[in-house]
Amino acid sequence: MSKIFDLKVEEGGIGVARFDVAGDAMNTWTDKAFLSFDELIGEIEKTPGITGLIFISSKPDNFFAGANLKMIAEIEKSEEVLRMLNLFHGSFAKLSAFKFPSVAAIHGYCLGGGLEFALACTARIARESKSTLIGLPECNVGLFPGGGGTQRLPRLIGYGAIEMILKGTMMPAAKAYEAGVVDRLVPADGDLLAEAKKLVLEINAGTANLKRPAHDFSQMDAIAEMAKQGILKATKGRYIPGPFLALKSIHEGIKVSLEEGLKKEIDNFVEVVLTPQAKGSINTFFIKGMTDKPKAMMTKGFQPKPLNRIAVLGFGTMGRGIALDIIRNTQVPVLVKDIPEALEPGKAFVRKILDGMAEKKRLKEPVDAVMGRLTAVSEYTEAFKEVDIVIEAVFEDIKVKQHVYEELCKTVKKDCVIASNTSSIPITAMSKYVTHPERFGGIHFFSPVWLMQLVEVIRGERTSQETVDNLLNFAALIRKRPIVCRDNAGFVVNALLFPMLIETFRYLEEGNAIEKIDKAMLDFGMPVGPIRLTDEVGIDIPYKIFKGMGIRQETLAAVVESGRMGLKKSGKGFFLKDGSVDPEILPMIVKRAPRELKPEQIQDGLLEAMVKTGKDLLDRKVVDDVRMIDVGMIWGVGFPADKGGPMKWADLTGVSKKLFGANFYK
Repeated sequence: MSKIFDLKVEEGGIGVARFDVAGDAMNTWTDKAFLSFDELIGEIEKTPGITGLIFISSKPDNFFAGANLKMIAEIEKSEEVLRMLNLFHGSFAKLSAFKFPSVAAIHGYCLGGGLEFALACTARIARESKSTLIGLPECNVGLFPGGGGTQRLPRLIGYGAIEMILKGTMMPAAKAYEAGVVDRLVPADGDLLAEAKKLVLEINAGTANLKRPAHDFSQMDAIAEMAKQGILKATKGRYIPGPFLALKSIHEGIKVSLEEGLKKEIDNFVEVVLTPQAKGSINTFFIKGMTDKPKAMMTKGFQPKPLNRIAVLGFGTMGRGIALDIIRNTQVPVLVKDIPEALEPGKAFVRKILDGMAEKKRLKEPVDAVMGRLTAVSEYTEAFKEVDIVIEAVFEDIKVKQHVYEELCKTVKKDCVIASNTSSIPITAMSKYVTHPERFGGIHFFSPVWLMQLVEVIRGERTSQETVDNLLNFAALIRKRPIVCRDNAGFVVNALLFPMLIETFRYLEEGNAIEKIDKAMLDFGMPVGPIRLTDEVGIDIPYKIFKGMGIRQETLAAVVESGRMGLKKSGKGFFLKDGSVDPEILPMIVKRAPRELKPEQIQDGLLEAMVKTGKDLLDRKVVDDVRMIDVGMIWGVGFPADKGGPMKWADLTGVSKKLFGANFYK
């Protein structure tokens, strides 16, 4: 096999070890890389006359991006984790014990196990460039640094290492230098290898003046307790092994020798790798990467339609949010059409949100410049003839939409893409009102649009692949995370929520309190409970959707027919302004035969309702890829990232095999 690490001893006895995981965009620690590194260490030990050692990547913008997460996700036994760690730690221990200095010459990503590799060296030198990023992000994927990071980094930079590790902070070269992680900086156009050689010579001459302060860890107990409370606040009281075991490794390890501390880290890392939270988090990391760049989801070789002018029909809640997201993320002018009395309130709302973003320094331009791209009209003007894509966000009534499409199609170009933001009306049913229906599809946004990343791109029976690709391009333009599905009641996200809500209200009617049901799902990790979610989106929305599906949910019907649409929508719902349940709602709950459920039973019942629907979507080819469902639920409704999505959760807990005899992820 081709060597990943290659050693050449140059003039003066300085060994230069270049490395490259050939065929991969990034250098990562795979089994092959571990073995090659171990062989290199053995070769160095046998090579006489070495006075210093430099590690430098042969890739143009990557030092080492850490451990290969796919490999870690596939590990099922503690023995496999131990074998990997012993090889890793054994080689790093030998590297640290060399009598001559070793220098990590960093350019590009130096993350996770890559930084731990660099920390095992005597010193680190980094090139200042946009691609250089240094940190230990493992806690962000359900793990923690297991290659010595929890022991070597605190000993190098002190208490600051705790926050860096727990938050998974990744920093540019200059900040890493300020923090003491890096010893030297090289300008972007500097010669990294030449400067690394100079550093080796300085270390050997005793003139390097490396900053290695003796840190006072006498306050470690108090600092660790504060850090623990910070974790609990971030996780809303849930125990997630990655950060807790990271803190435990630092807290206990810093009180003993480095060798003993590393043993503690190894024991804790073996535990964390096998947890469902780690495997769920890694799955979330991968499906995030799949949808980070919507253009990569388009048909290979497709050239998207240029978008020089965009129109939004409707300036209500959703129309305002869509227009806002377009003008803040692009330089494209936007036309918004609605009735005259909706225009000024709509513009005032958009400006208010933009002002808030500007105050928080989340806007790159002055508010007036952004607002200058927005034109609100009450009639179809000449400008509509130049529009390249129209997003329809009018009232959810097919007759209203029919009138809008018939008017619109007389105005816009034949090749203008038309997309509906409907949440409940089938795309195929509306397509008959659109001339050239192949250019018509769905793009379902989530509220509030400017905060929610997800959009569902919906293919009706007559929607062309070209239109789907153009909608993906539009999603990329406005920085959204898309999933693609075929026409279906509720599309993907709402399709999974509907059966969960039906079960929710059945449990309520069986005598399980509102607070109990919501708390069960909060404890699971959902951002809000299902009944509060219903109240916040508007109680009439699921009521109307169920009605359209031929389902009469008696409690919802009683609540809506009493005039309660939700606290935000009509001033009355399931809850009062102080967050407590409105006692007036209790007599409206229809009574069934009582069945008291434990929190775990509530969680399992609601989640299994989602999973069964997900299986149905896959069986009916509403989605072609199970990952689309999990992306939709994580970024559409806040399904906890450490669970990996409902379908991955079902695999990890054995629900998939129990219900269907096989896992969804192969």
